[in-house]
Amino acid sequence: MQAAGMDRVNLLKTFARVAETRSFTKAGASLGVSRATVSGAIRELEEHLGARLLHRTTRSVNLTPEGRLYYEHAQEILARLELSDQLFAARTPRISGRLSIDVPTRIARRVIIPALPTLLAQHPKLEVHLGASDRAINLVEHGVDAVVRVGPREDSSFIVQPLGSLAQVNCASPRYLASFGQPTRLEDLARHRAVSYGQPRLGGTTWEYLDGDTERSVPIPCAVSVDNAETYIAAGLAGLGMIQIPAYDVHHHFESGALVEVLSQHVPAPLPIALLYPSRRQVPARLRIFADWLLTLFTQREMLSAPPRVQPRRSAAQRRVKRG
Repeated sequence: MQAAGMDRVNLLKTFARVAETRSFTKAGASLGVSRATVSGAIRELEEHLGARLLHRTTRSVNLTPEGRLYYEHAQEILARLELSDQLFAARTPRISGRLSIDVPTRIARRVIIPALPTLLAQHPKLEVHLGASDRAINLVEHGVDAVVRVGPREDSSFIVQPLGSLAQVNCASPRYLASFGQPTRLEDLARHRAVSYGQPRLGGTTWEYLDGDTERSVPIPCAVSVDNAETYIAAGLAGLGMIQIPAYDVHHHFESGALVEVLSQHVPAPLPIALLYPSRRQVPARLRIFADWLLTLFTQREMLSAPPRVQPRRSAAQRRVKRG
């Protein structure tokens, strides 16, 4: 593949790979060409467009505003080409290429990574880059095809594919309960402690619960605040306070006795979980297949609860979260 006179499709593919890897060298290695070829292709594309697509330094390669816009269009064009090719493929789709996904750390470690060998065995030409982060990232700037996010969505510029909702549970360690006692009603929370997740508030945090069809919160003191799920659970296990967490993520701690459910009649509302990806008319087949695989995986793991974000009032027995 030569930079000079390179056809438009390969120019787009080369640019897209540089945008995704943030490196001429890595892009060249994945395409089987030299760094000089990649550099020449980008130069040729920029001269053709009359716009600078990339900021280049000795340490990094980043998209310019024009580059981000062009990358979105390039993705759409390449997705259409891939879809056209699939019209002549076998009935069972054989997907290939690079798929970059960013997911919460606990879902990556406990759910996706253990099941990923099965997906790759079904699609041996698929290359998955899995980022794990508990903080929202910019899909275009990080060269990510899609992200899995938990909680209410405010990203109006992305396509949101709902995957369901994660049931939540209140819990504490036996060590904590030995020191503070077992809370039996909301009024007891004033003399208890919670671990704060995210941005702490001065003097404490809030304890969330579902009151019939209304989400409510009450103030509760806290001594420790954390910024990721792994540390949040670790703080609960250490007896630093009570925590509210998706039930799937701690059921093994319930089974071992390391955590105990508390205030089961006042659980938080289920957390919506969704796959987000940039708006485009044609979604690549590898992304569609990954989304279907992910939903099946969540269902098999019994992670999902009823899809409504707010549920009607139920009996105490019905409100108890399934731990298995």
